[in-house]
Amino acid sequence: MINKTKLALGIAAATLTMAGALVSPQAMAISKADRVAEAANNKVDALEAQMQAMQAELSRLRAETSRPRSSADAGKVQELDQWMNSVKSAPKEKAHHDNTLFFRGGFAHANNQRGGTLDPTSVAGVGSNANGLLVGPINDKDAWYFGAGFDFALTDDVWGMMDNTQVLGELMFDYKELGTRKSNGLSPAATATLATLGVALPAANNQTATVSQLTLAASPKIKFFKSSAFRPWLIPVGFEINVISPPSDAITVLSPGMQFGLGADYRVWKDIFVGADARYHLTTGNLDGINTDGVTAGGYVGIGF
Repeated sequence: MINKTKLALGIAAATLTMAGALVSPQAMAISKADRVAEAANNKVDALEAQMQAMQAELSRLRAETSRPRSSADAGKVQELDQWMNSVKSAPKEKAHHDNTLFFRGGFAHANNQRGGTLDPTSVAGVGSNANGLLVGPINDKDAWYFGAGFDFALTDDVWGMMDNTQVLGELMFDYKELGTRKSNGLSPAATATLATLGVALPAANNQTATVSQLTLAASPKIKFFKSSAFRPWLIPVGFEINVISPPSDAITVLSPGMQFGLGADYRVWKDIFVGADARYHLTTGNLDGINTDGVTAGGYVGIGF
C-alpha cells in the first residue's frame, strides 16, 4: 500500500515537473511581451508629455508677442515715436531765404524848390534882406540817390488770410543829393561891406555846401507769388523821417512824412535778386519853408539770408 502511494506521488511529482517545464517558457515569453509593451507605452507617454510641453511653450511665445512689452521697452518705443513725430513736425529747411539785404539807387525828383539860407544864384536881381543876405529857394529839383535796407519776413500767408502771399517789414535809408551852392549866403556887396570893416571872407564866400537829404523809413511790404521767381510787391503806406542839409531858414533839419511804393524783383540765382521800385514821398505840409515831397525810382540788388 505504501509502495503504491509512493509510486503515485512520484508520478504526480514528475507530472508537475514536466508541466512546469512546459509552462515556464510560455510564462517567460508573456512577461517579456508585457515589458516591451510597457516600455512602448512609456515612450508614447514621454513623447506625449514632450508634445504637450512644446505646445505650452508655443502658446507662451504667442502670448508673449501679443501682450504689451515691459515698461522699459514701452518707454523706449514711446520715446522713439515722439522723436519721429518731432522730426515729421519740424519745419523743413527752406529752399530760399525770405529775409533780404538790398542795395538800391536811382533817380529822385522833388516837387518843390528847397528853401534855405544858401545863396541860390549870383545872378543880379535876386532879392536880399536888410543885412545884404541873398534869399530865395534852391532851384534844383532833380537828384540822384543811393541807399540800403532790410526785409524781414513776418508771415507767409498774411496770417492765414491769403495763401502764397508774404508780409515783410522793411527798414530802409536813402541819401539824395540835389546839388551844391555857396555856404555863407552872402552877396558880393555884403562881402565888400564886411571887408571895409576888416573882415575878409573871399575864401568863405567861395566855399560850397552839398544840398542833400537823408531819409529813414519803416514800412510794411506785401509780396505776392511767394513760390515764384518773379515777385511783385507794394507798400500800402510807411513812415519816414527826412533829415535835410542845409537846414531851413528856421534851422529845422527834421521833416516827418509817409511813403507809398510798388516794385518787383526776380531771383536770378539761388538767393540773389534784382528788382526795380518807385516810391512817392509825402509830407503833411510845409515845414518852416521846406517841403520834401517827391518821388524816387530806381533799381536794387538783394541777397537773401
